[in-house]
Amino acid sequence: MPTPSPAAAPTAATPTAAAGPTAAPAPGGRLPWLFLVLNAAVIGAATALASLALDRPVADPEGSFLGPSWVRLPVLCATAIVVDLLPRALWQGRLHPGRVVAAARARLRTHWTRARLLLVVVGISGFYVVYVAYRNLKSLLPLVREVKYDSELWRLDRALLLGHDPATVLQDLLGRELSAHVLSTVYLAYVPLVAILVTVWLVWSRSIGHGWWFVTAQGVAWTLGALSYYLLPALGPGIMYPWLTSELTPNATSDLMDSLVHSRHGFLWGDGDHQGVAGFASLHTAIALLWALMARQTVRSRLVQRLFWVNFALTVVATLYFGWHYLADDVAGALIAVVAFRVGAWATGHRVVRGGAAAAPTSA
Repeated sequence: MPTPSPAAAPTAATPTAAAGPTAAPAPGGRLPWLFLVLNAAVIGAATALASLALDRPVADPEGSFLGPSWVRLPVLCATAIVVDLLPRALWQGRLHPGRVVAAARARLRTHWTRARLLLVVVGISGFYVVYVAYRNLKSLLPLVREVKYDSELWRLDRALLLGHDPATVLQDLLGRELSAHVLSTVYLAYVPLVAILVTVWLVWSRSIGHGWWFVTAQGVAWTLGALSYYLLPALGPGIMYPWLTSELTPNATSDLMDSLVHSRHGFLWGDGDHQGVAGFASLHTAIALLWALMARQTVRSRLVQRLFWVNFALTVVATLYFGWHYLADDVAGALIAVVAFRVGAWATGHRVVRGGAAAAPTSA
């Protein structure tokens, strides 16, 4: 997303809001970080107690993008700060050392205010605690609840589709070769985007308030996702009924599913210390929809908004196409997104504008 100078009007592709870049309190006078910190404290404490009770260490699960979360998020944040400062300073200073330094100092003074630094440090830290707690609670699920509701969810799918499975219907409709690679790319892009978009909203949102809204809603969504796994444990159709996806051309998403199954087996019966399989609800659907809802409220560009909605639609298709989720999982994921979006708005003192950012006043 472009990064306009603080004095400029909000650009089309940058998160915008009614409060200026130096605003610390949320609209309505409440502390914008309070709900995020409380959320992180509660889910973090629940994770510590569960790990202690089950005699399993709290792990920082490694991702496939820049290593574990405690490395990935600070690195992304530091990189974003450099990307924000350096090109702007070089351009404004016309490569003259003195003017470049002056431009960098001006950006630090006007954009990197105490309120911005508070948002970045507390936002990154709070999100890190919530996300790692979510991953650990998800991992511990089979040790807490052995029951699975896959057969009920599968029968519901077939009842809704008159005896057909969503995975095979989509595969018959879209094909099993090129579509598999395209949808796999969309599905796997979610992993790096989780960290990247948190960084973008915290570092580049012209409104401090919208940064708090975004990261608070993210925390709520991941917390509700962990809770949903325990309410209705399931593995997902592709794992429980592997023949549904057996005819797909080999792709990276299928490899990921095989890897997760292997990790689960190691966790339950071997020496593995973490597993990542849980079906209900779909957090891919929840987070992708939450991105789209936040973009609609904070990004003025219709094109950028549409890109997020397209990503959401393709993500839902991918969850069913590859057999990651049942229809009910995606519905539940969408409900989580809406609840997180609304709770995030309430907790940070924002009003959801009908028509989104494009209908809001132009001035910050």
